Amino acid sequence: MIAEDPTAAAVLAAVPCYPVPPFGRSPAIEALRAARAGHGFAIGCDNVMLILRRPWLALDVPITASIAAYLPYGAAGPPRADLLCGLIPHEHRAAMLDHFRAALPNEAAAFIVWDEATREFSLIFPTIDEATPSRLIYRTPVLPPGCHMICDVHSHARARAFFSATDDADDADATKLALVFGRIDDPTGPEMVSRLCAGGMFLPLPRSPFTGDHYAN
Repeated sequence: MIAEDPTAAAVLAAVPCYPVPPFGRSPAIEALRAARAGHGFAIGCDNVMLILRRPWLALDVPITASIAAYLPYGAAGPPRADLLCGLIPHEHRAAMLDHFRAALPNEAAAFIVWDEATREFSLIFPTIDEATPSRLIYRTPVLPPGCHMICDVHSHARARAFFSATDDADDADATKLALVFGRIDDPTGPEMVSRLCAGGMFLPLPRSPFTGDHYAN
């Protein structure tokens, strides 16, 4: 028994932590990696790895540096960050930017949603409670079963693109791609910053999540 308290036991069962065997298979870790949704940790001789799964995302990412102490375990394995939903069609990026330009001089927001059954993306513009050139309050949509919010996007109107302290607080408990567009009406093109929010961490994207783009920022 790992924990006597039933609530603590439920928490540990929901987010398990497994040592990596020095040889042979680990059915528990394999089941964690094969899950449709969930997350846990693998403790290897090299690092501790977060294993996070969503219907649209497969993420294996080290959360510690190389471990100095001797551990009689195997290696945690290579990192992985795969969009199981595929890249987002570029036309959704273009439609968002049109919406953000129309909202000038105020900030605006958009969500990109993925339907697990049809494997199609859709673009949703949320209800805005307050919008100014430097402030935006909007409502996250309630999605039907099988639909997943992939991207949470907002603009900074004519200001630079960056993640604010408010963004950090809003994104801390989420699993999603977060994007901010700035300098919306710049003739050379808008700025974009992006990150993957997962496990309480903000991870850089190696490339843009949109088809036809090559760079995350």
